[in-house]
Parts: sequence; structure tokens; C-alpha cells
Amino acid sequence: MNKLLEDPIVLREVIMDHYEYPRNHSLVDDPKYKRIHMASESCIDDIHVQADIEDGIVKDVRFDGVACTISTASTSIMTQLVKGKSVEEARVILDNYFRMIDGQDYDEELLDEAVCMKNVGKQANRIKCATIGWNGLKQLLEEGEKQ
Repeated sequence: MNKLLEDPIVLREVIMDHYEYPRNHSLVDDPKYKRIHMASESCIDDIHVQADIEDGIVKDVRFDGVACTISTASTSIMTQLVKGKSVEEARVILDNYFRMIDGQDYDEELLDEAVCMKNVGKQANRIKCATIGWNGLKQLLEEGEKQ
């Protein structure tokens, strides 16, 4: 992993960059996109996650809605990490992310900038924020598998 990502100031800067300038932060009106609504009962997070999954490839992932800094940043990072990946590769990334949040072993290289969320698991009230978008994509992948 990039040693800079071990610096708490750099971790905070990555989070703020993705919050202030979220990537893939708009929805498209296209029926090929699967869409899920994710809302938190404990904070303002209320987002829609969309994914275009074709031929086993996550071609595009987008999101929009109202969300806190952690939710917005983590979902923005997630959209970048999985775009262009196979469904299986996306699942491995998701699995590693959830393991990191749970304080278990994970692959830092695979998660890239998402490691900026590595300390979220220490604050129980922020775990839902850091995982809401990731859980949305996980559900979309599971739904796609059932069809």
C-alpha cells in the first residue's frame, strides 16, 4: 500500500476529496441499469445505487442522494474500484472491504483508496455510513445472480 495512506492527514484528505468531488455521482435514466434504494434509519443517508452489469462485467456504477461525508466518500471510492471489473472481482473487492471494516485481514492493494475507511470500524455509529453504498452494490450483484 502507498505509505502515504497510512498518514491520518492523507486519509482524511482522501475522504474529503471524495466527499467534495464525488465520482459517478449522478443517476442515469436507462432501463439496463439495476437500481436500489438504500436508507439509514439512524442518520441522513438516503441514496440510490445503480449498476449496469452486462456479460458478467460491472460496466458502470453510479449513486445519488443525500448522505454524510463517510457515506458519500466510501460510495464514491467503491464506484471507482468496481467499474470495469468482473462480477467475481467486484465480489472479492466487496468482501475485502467488509473484512477491513470488521477489523479482519484484508488485501490493502485490492482496496486502494478505500483503505481510508480502515478506522471506521472503531466507531460503531459510522459503520453503516461506510457500508451503505457497498451493501447496495452487493444486493444488486445478488439480484443479478438470481435472474
